[in-house]
Amino acid sequence: MNADTGTAHADAAHVVVIGGGIAGLAAAHRLVGSGARVTLLEAASRLGGKLQTGEIAGAQVDLGAESMLARRPEAVELARAAGLGDRLQPPATASASVWTRGALRPMPKGHVMGVPGDPAALAGLLSAEAVDRIAREPELPPAELGDDVAIGALVAERLGREVVDRLVEPLLGGVYAGDAYRISMRAAVPRLFEAARQHASLLAAVREVQAEADAAQPGAGPVFTGIEGGVGLLPDAVAAAVRAHGGRILTETPVVELTRAAAGGGWRIRTDERTFTADGVVLAAPAWSASALLADESPAASAELARVEYASMALVTLAFRRTDLAGAGAGRGLPDGSGFLVPPVDGRAIKASTFSTRKWGWLDRAAPDLFVLRTSLGRYGEEEQLHREDHELVAASLADLGEAAGLAARPVAAEVTRWIGGLPQYPVGHPARVARIREEVAKLPGLRVCGAVYDGVGIPACIASAHRAADEILAMPTLARSAGQDAGQ
Repeated sequence: MNADTGTAHADAAHVVVIGGGIAGLAAAHRLVGSGARVTLLEAASRLGGKLQTGEIAGAQVDLGAESMLARRPEAVELARAAGLGDRLQPPATASASVWTRGALRPMPKGHVMGVPGDPAALAGLLSAEAVDRIAREPELPPAELGDDVAIGALVAERLGREVVDRLVEPLLGGVYAGDAYRISMRAAVPRLFEAARQHASLLAAVREVQAEADAAQPGAGPVFTGIEGGVGLLPDAVAAAVRAHGGRILTETPVVELTRAAAGGGWRIRTDERTFTADGVVLAAPAWSASALLADESPAASAELARVEYASMALVTLAFRRTDLAGAGAGRGLPDGSGFLVPPVDGRAIKASTFSTRKWGWLDRAAPDLFVLRTSLGRYGEEEQLHREDHELVAASLADLGEAAGLAARPVAAEVTRWIGGLPQYPVGHPARVARIREEVAKLPGLRVCGAVYDGVGIPACIASAHRAADEILAMPTLARSAGQDAGQ
């Protein structure tokens, strides 16, 4: 990169990024910032993947992910680098409930992804018998975790199925749309997995992880943050920063073939209309797409990627007139807090509802006459809901909202967003599979992979994955020389 103009020289190393979700964009941003020439190719007509804003009744809202983990630095730092630092905002309220056994019950404090450290905090949410069993967990013999274990299986063994079914499942379902009895503890909560291997008691392991988190975050800042106008603004802001540094971004440009150049190294990336040549490639595509593109050059990595399963889900966004909602307060007729989770064991259609107007102060101010909320539907293995028509998903959501929260008003607008194959699943053994994929890909000079399938589905984890891939590409001898000379190093 030219240190004065911030643009890459024509003779700088050329890296093609395949995929324009937040991982691909973060990789491109990292690469152009280090002096590489970058071309990003995205098959869809828009950037951002699962980050998307839209409008409902004239109000701008998120139609995909709506918040970012604030206690990891990657997403917050990228938002600031893309010019959105002054729009970062924590939730106005973060108190949530669990709709279970016919009532909304406060979400207990003192847990790690639903795994409790204090049995007393679960009184009211769980039965007295379940709370008593959890309190006696330190009396059990130590568990044998091995190389990996399903988080639901371990928690059920140590604390009982009730805590899994009514607390761990709804929380993990919100992150992975998965099944707690299949999800890898090592992948989903790695620090808790390591602590559980060191402690005879799971409760003690949870308390240790909580103490570490508190010590690392003095003052207990917000766990999550949003962006005024929606987290879906982040992809376009990052794309603008990439372009400002000379990067090219092409949408509606699916890659159909990826091959190594025969002479002199490098890669050929073929689309329907043209072939690009590159010194390096960052493959930031979903597992099925990455599998197809690597089939010839790395059959072993391709086979591993082909085995990754995905869950689909739908978001139903509803806008109400505040005057149509009975009662008092900004969220008239709705219970306090930012929303509620729904355990699968209770057999409801929805798995969660977020009271967006109450959760995000910017939305409350931007649409003072509206109250916006949303529900989510669809879990791994239970995706028949997604085959229903939009109006049926709206009706199912309203029925559950009426039963859970007494909501009787009719919305003035509704928007259904389907995320087919939206969330990769992390079953037991997933970290080992990722290690095998990376080991095989590392045999291909100038190519790395990144995205939600590897190190976590959250926005910061995707960005960290992208930074790792970009840094490894830049560290390769040919690219390092080109980028370093161009940046005036």
